[in-house]
Amino acid sequence: MTERSYFSPVGGLPGQTHLLTDRATVTDAYAVIPKGCLRDIVTSYLPFWEGTRLWVLARPLSGFAETFSQYVMEVAPGGGSERPENDPQAEGVLFVMDGEVTLSFGDATHLLGPGGYAYLPPGLDWRLNNQSTSTARFHWIRKAYQKVEGLAAPDPVISSDAQIRPDPMPDTNGGWATTRFVDPSDLRHDMHVTVVTLQPGAVIPFPETHVMEHGLYVLQGKAVYRLNQDWVEVEAGDFMWLRAFCPQACYAGGPGPFRYLLYKDVNRHMPLRPFGTG
Repeated sequence: MTERSYFSPVGGLPGQTHLLTDRATVTDAYAVIPKGCLRDIVTSYLPFWEGTRLWVLARPLSGFAETFSQYVMEVAPGGGSERPENDPQAEGVLFVMDGEVTLSFGDATHLLGPGGYAYLPPGLDWRLNNQSTSTARFHWIRKAYQKVEGLAAPDPVISSDAQIRPDPMPDTNGGWATTRFVDPSDLRHDMHVTVVTLQPGAVIPFPETHVMEHGLYVLQGKAVYRLNQDWVEVEAGDFMWLRAFCPQACYAGGPGPFRYLLYKDVNRHMPLRPFGTG
């Protein structure tokens, strides 16, 4: 069984003697935001969230992410929100890395610890609070849900990394596997957030080039990732954004497993009109 760990940023600020050089890269095909970029000075805040700050990893922007936003949320003990989402068309996924959060909707209350997962459909009246004595950190991935006539919106999903048996990729002898929190054949879903695991020495053996946009946050381990024309070293705490059709491949470096949280848009026709037109 894969030993699980989840790297989460802790902020702070480097000393004045530190070098400025790092691996941060932004291109028109991909971006790499290393863990060293997630410092106090680049945090943000949200309306109706108490005791909370966040790092914005991706947002819809010309030349950057087009389909999603992704935050790393940091909620102090006693913090949280009774009005977390102000967009009724937004769906969301939460993935906990550190601490515990209490998620409530309807008459249900769920305690999510490290590895905890929640899918929140659009229009759901949900609330989140940190009722523990330690800081909680989690990913919040948001997307404008693409309705399809004849398909209902998905139901909420509560799960965890430990609860799901990873699905091995064919012909990899278990070296490359994906933890899927929702059924890939359920076409109500227009995004998937999964955990990908590559064991030491495992590879993505060809340059994947496809229509799905990606956000990848490295939860554990290190690897060399092929992004467009470049090979980039990444490690736990780094974030990568890949635009649609950006070639990608990977060598897992070891000594432990390389694991990342992966966003992708799925199961919808390609828009035939430019963004922002009728």
